[in-house]
Amino acid sequence: MTNKADRSGSCMLAGFALAAMLSCMMPSASAHEANKRVADANALATTDTASRPQPQSTRRPVARAEKGPYYVDFRARTAASWGHAFVWYGKTSERAVEVAGLTPAGDTLAYVLGHITFVPSETGASYGDLDPEYLTASYRVYLNEADAKRVFAYIKKLQANSPVWNAETTNCTGFIGDIAEFMGLQVPNRWQRPENFVNRLKEMNGGRQMVRLSAE
Repeated sequence: MTNKADRSGSCMLAGFALAAMLSCMMPSASAHEANKRVADANALATTDTASRPQPQSTRRPVARAEKGPYYVDFRARTAASWGHAFVWYGKTSERAVEVAGLTPAGDTLAYVLGHITFVPSETGASYGDLDPEYLTASYRVYLNEADAKRVFAYIKKLQANSPVWNAETTNCTGFIGDIAEFMGLQVPNRWQRPENFVNRLKEMNGGRQMVRLSAE
């Protein structure tokens, strides 16, 4: 009886270990839900801290930061290995958001191959992009309507012209760095962890919230 119990216990432990390893290597079956365009209201509320009303003194009014009706949110989240950088963009008065980022198309094998060669890419939402619990950094800037049209059109063009992904050359930080550069922001070294890249982007631009593009 003791040997049988020991064997059963060993099998159970091995099963748990295998399940844990697979869960780290493969995306969840719910990854297809990442293509939805409407973020949960809680996700918007937790990241748009700049839009929350600030307490004002009864003696002296507090100046409010200038904002526009549109935004681009540079974001970073956790992933199985290095992390991922991407953008949310849209209109502040709407819950619907657009998501753009550069990722390898496919599963773990595509990611591994992408470290030695170019692999086909995807440029929309990926698993975890809409989940606030995975968020590690965020820098949101606002735009007026005219500038937003130009920036959003550029993002769409960048998506259409980014057919491949490579960990060293055409990666996610480079992708959102191109967007930041188009918007006239100072851009840090792109070959660093997504979380560090987004935090450094915010720091280099003094955390400013309103961006105005130069005349065409």
